[in-house]
Amino acid sequence: MNDFINRGVRVHIQNIGSMDNTATSRLIRNIFFTFAEFERDMIVERTEEGKDIARQKIGFREGGPRKFSKLQIDHAIDLLDKNTIKQVSRMTRISESTIKRELKKRRLP
Repeated sequence: MNDFINRGVRVHIQNIGSMDNTATSRLIRNIFFTFAEFERDMIVERTEEGKDIARQKIGFREGGPRKFSKLQIDHAIDLLDKNTIKQVSRMTRISESTIKRELKKRRLP
C-alpha cells in the first residue's frame, strides 16, 4: 500500500476517507499496519499454544483426518498382486500417489 501511495495513488477506505501522503494519513496507515501485524502475531501465538496442548494428548497426529482407513489401504496394497497401480487406483478411488507413498513407507524398516 505504501508503494501505491508513494506513486500518487489515493486509497479510499470506507468510513475513514482517502489515504494520501499527508502526515495524518501516514499515521493512520501505520497504526492500521501495526494492529494488523499484532493480530497476526496473536493468531500464530494462540495456534501454537493450542498445538502444544494437543501434542500432550495420546494419539495426537498433526494435520487433517485420514481420508482412507488402514483397512482400505491394506486392501489396495493387496490388490497390487494382480493389478497395476493405475487399475487399483480406479477400483478403490485411492490416488496413485497415496498408494505409492504407502508402498514406500512399507518398504522402509
